Amino acid sequence: MLSVRLLLATTNRNKVREIRRLLDSMPLELTTLDAWPEISAPPETGRTFEENARAKALYYAAATHELTVAEDSGLEVDALGGAPGVESARYGGEAATYPEKFALIYDALHSAKTADRTARFVCAVALVRAGRVLFETRGTVEGRIAPAPAGHSGFGYDPIFFYPPYGSTLGQITAEQKSAVSHRAKAFRELRRFLETSGVRQP
Repeated sequence: MLSVRLLLATTNRNKVREIRRLLDSMPLELTTLDAWPEISAPPETGRTFEENARAKALYYAAATHELTVAEDSGLEVDALGGAPGVESARYGGEAATYPEKFALIYDALHSAKTADRTARFVCAVALVRAGRVLFETRGTVEGRIAPAPAGHSGFGYDPIFFYPPYGSTLGQITAEQKSAVSHRAKAFRELRRFLETSGVRQP
């Protein structure tokens, strides 16, 4: 694959850092929304991660005329009916900190009066050029909500997500360990395979 410019359509610097690592060594010129500060974020009104990822990719590709990849991701807790789900980033309100979000989840689980703590992280990815969706995929990682937050690695809900094969939360492991199993890593590995085999070129 010849060198291609690809816009990572997220303002989350932690996600940008993870995605850059996952696409490392590919012949890509990765750009971010920092290059287009005048473009405001679109509303996220989709009912699924896939709908939101697709809408964001279409929106930013139209605004920038770039080959664009967008993702939507979050935490689903089975005992809470899949919440916070697509509202993961806004759970508890736009200004809520992650420790506050954690507390809300633990309070909701306590109120649910169930021992079920199964949960998963989900990441949907969409690649768009010129109004056309070129590729979509979804990655998940299964686990459960930890008895209490643990670890200071990662970001977001990582400290409360216990991953049984590692015997720890995603907040207690290295970036390399997380990249081996995470929802975002699985989705972007699929994107990487698509880019390597599809013959996508710079227009």
